[in-house]
Amino acid sequence: MIHTIFSDGNSKRISWVIESDKKRVEQFRDHAEIYMDIVSDIQSKYIALHVGIFWGIGVFIIKNGDTLKIQLDSDEMIQHLSTDEKSSDRLIEDKKRFIKMLAEQRDLKYLYCKIPHENNISSKLL
Repeated sequence: MIHTIFSDGNSKRISWVIESDKKRVEQFRDHAEIYMDIVSDIQSKYIALHVGIFWGIGVFIIKNGDTLKIQLDSDEMIQHLSTDEKSSDRLIEDKKRFIKMLAEQRDLKYLYCKIPHENNISSKLL
């Protein structure tokens, strides 16, 4: 199955939206205390993507072998996630590793798509 996932974050909250067929699930969470008011917006976007994929697997929306069309409003994230490029930010590198690990463990295929920020439907949940 093909799913489209949108995610966003700021220093206080993360959000994600998963669309599958005719179903849309919208979620948001306040940051865990260790991240609250400490992480940058770009770090928060990585956290949101990781948590959104993990949550989607946990509630059985995303299943083994599925394809995720990941809608990102950050050129930096697309470049970093779709290549072997390294970041000097340890948190971002850790999240990239976890996102890739989920793909390997669950045989997920990721397609990264660039969207304008105003088309990121998860942003309204922040």
